[in-house]
Amino acid sequence: MLSERDTHAAGTDGLSGQAEASHRLQPPLPLFLVQPLLRHIVTTVGRNHPDLFDRLGTSQDKRFLIDPKGLPLTLLLEPRSAAPRLTAYGRRDRPAHDVHISGSLGTLLRMIDGETDSDALFFNRDLLITGDTEAVVALRNALDDMDSTLAQDVIACFGPLAKPVKAIMDYAARSGSPSR
Repeated sequence: MLSERDTHAAGTDGLSGQAEASHRLQPPLPLFLVQPLLRHIVTTVGRNHPDLFDRLGTSQDKRFLIDPKGLPLTLLLEPRSAAPRLTAYGRRDRPAHDVHISGSLGTLLRMIDGETDSDALFFNRDLLITGDTEAVVALRNALDDMDSTLAQDVIACFGPLAKPVKAIMDYAARSGSPSR
């Protein structure tokens, strides 16, 4: 597994010096407020798509660190089909992981929504991936095989707030577009 030190030593944390400095200036995010929402999202996705995590095969035992640049947190996805978990961590407290996926929030949202080719994002360096590439390919294939998009399922988790959340996610996806 990769630790935060391994990722930083390899120089692949995906954060520029300016972004790193901005994270030091931000007040800590009260992650205890985010955890119930993340638990609801991963439980709902697992219930709506029971075979999603099974499609990962042995990669469902891997730990995926999702690193949205510019946000004061990272997300650890543990996609075990029996009990999937999505946990937020402060940037200074990143846990051990097998895979590190980093990109702007907009890039990550477009990727999970299937709007863009993750290979193109990787080769254009809009998306940084380190660690177990076999696990990343398994995750991408599992997401590609879904009947709906993951973004739609996440938005639906917000119930009556789904429309405003969708507008925010759409804005974030547009604002994180590569400027190429």
